[in-house]
Amino acid sequence: MKRLGLTLVAALCLAASSFAAGNQPTTAKWEGNINVNKLSRYLNLSSAQSEEVSNICEFFTEQMGRATTAKKDKETKLHNAVYGNLKLMKRTLTDEQYSKYAALLNITLKNKGIELSK
Repeated sequence: MKRLGLTLVAALCLAASSFAAGNQPTTAKWEGNINVNKLSRYLNLSSAQSEEVSNICEFFTEQMGRATTAKKDKETKLHNAVYGNLKLMKRTLTDEQYSKYAALLNITLKNKGIELSK
């Protein structure tokens, strides 16, 4: 009986937190916090790849900063920044690393509230 009660409380808390998380306002603001060291470990990058990925991430952060603060053509600038980043990463990473990176970037953008409609 005690286990059943605890299970019901846990389920209720999970449902409440899921519902509350869905109602949070999204700001679609890019803070540019890319931890290249963690990304390198996650993708198992070589030293040459790590340096190139670091440069690409810096460029991407700069482009995303410009895109999210733009007053005109915000959607186009976001689109160009994201797909430009993916294009550069495609040249640098292996197919397996690229697929992991693309999935990670997609999740990150969705968590930040950034939707690309194109």
